[in-house]
Amino acid sequence: MREDTKAARRAQIERAAYKLLKERGYGGTSMLGIAKEAKASNETLYRWYGDKKSLFKTMVENNARTTKAALDAAIRDEADPLVTLEEVAPILLSMLLGERAISLNRAAASDESGELGATIAAGGRDSVFPLIEKLIQRGLESSVLAAPSARIAADWFLNLLIGDLQIRRVIHTLPVPSDKDIHSRVVAATSAFRKLCGT
Repeated sequence: MREDTKAARRAQIERAAYKLLKERGYGGTSMLGIAKEAKASNETLYRWYGDKKSLFKTMVENNARTTKAALDAAIRDEADPLVTLEEVAPILLSMLLGERAISLNRAAASDESGELGATIAAGGRDSVFPLIEKLIQRGLESSVLAAPSARIAADWFLNLLIGDLQIRRVIHTLPVPSDKDIHSRVVAATSAFRKLCGT
């Protein structure tokens, strides 16, 4: 199968998984159900993803891919940490408040096994947070930033940026934010972070 055809099929499978996740929750979503919804064979799903947990981990990682790529590039190119955080913030916030992340988190909240929540943490925060921490560490070493530690500063940054917005989206008390809302939040958060940690 050609790579572009395979990528299109994977996208179709993941759309089917999100649809069933929203309708049935994590426990009620099976590999067979996803295969039927995507008009794919069950064997294909198991061959490509291994099992349901791995499929959802791939979905979480795909959702975080743009944020991670921007952070990886900034670390590799030794870009200015504060400028990078300002550039990455709208990408990260849009992703975290977008329908895919919210669907995953809503399903995780009702998954008593905790499996989906652990999968989201592993493919999301646990892979993005260390990159933000590494970027901030470089800022501390070059005296562009000042904080008790890179970990604490990374926590401050994420708390200023996200706050309770994602949980409010999960519990249906906040609508999908507009580009203007995202921009306003990013400006306020990064300005506060500069005041808190900038030198």
